[in-house]
Amino acid sequence: MSEKKGKIKIDNDVNYEDEKIEKTEKISDENLADINSEFDESEIENNNSLENQVKDLKDQLMRSLADSENLRKRTIKEIEYAKKYSHITFVRDLVSSVDNLQRALESVPKDKSELSEPVKNLIIGLDIVEKEIISTFEKHNLKQICPLGQKFDYNFHQAMFEVPTNESEPGIVVEVSQKGYLLHDRLVRPAMVGISKEIKDEEVKEKKTDEV
Repeated sequence: MSEKKGKIKIDNDVNYEDEKIEKTEKISDENLADINSEFDESEIENNNSLENQVKDLKDQLMRSLADSENLRKRTIKEIEYAKKYSHITFVRDLVSSVDNLQRALESVPKDKSELSEPVKNLIIGLDIVEKEIISTFEKHNLKQICPLGQKFDYNFHQAMFEVPTNESEPGIVVEVSQKGYLLHDRLVRPAMVGISKEIKDEEVKEKKTDEV
C-alpha cells in the first residue's frame, strides 16, 4: 500500500515537473516571440530613419547641384554682358567726338580746287581717319544708324521734327540731323531724324493763298 502511494506521488511529481517544464517552455517561446517582435519593430524604425536620412541628404545634394548650376549660368551671362556692354558709357562719349569730326568734314566745300595743297592733304587725312574709325567701330560691333529713306522706328529713331511733303509716304525718315549708334543689340544713341508728313488739300490751299 505504501509502495503504491509512493508510486502515485512520484508520478504526480513527474507530471508536475512536466507541466512546469511545458509552461516554462511556453513562457520562453512567448518571451522570445515578444523579443523578436520588438527587435523587428526596432529594425524597421531604424531602417525607416536611415531611409529618411538618405532621402534628405539626396534632396540637399540635388538642391546644391541645382544652385551651383544656376550660379554657373548666371556667372557666364554676367561675363558675357560685361564683355559686350561694360564700355557703353565710353562709347557714348566717343561717338560725340566722331560727330564733331564728321560735321567738320561735311562743312568742307565740294569744290576743293581753290584750296591750298596743305589744306587738301589735311582734308584727305581727316577723311581717312573718319573711315578708319567707322571700320574700327564695326569691328567691335558698334554700328551707325543712318535711316535716311527708311520707315520711322521708335526703337532706333527719335523724331525731332516733321517735314510736310507728298513726295514720300507719311512716317518716312527724310532727314537725319544726327546719326545713331547700336552696340551689339543695345542702343547707344538713337538717330535724330525728321519724318515726312502728308500735306492735306487744306494746307495746300492755305499755302497757295499765303503765296498770293
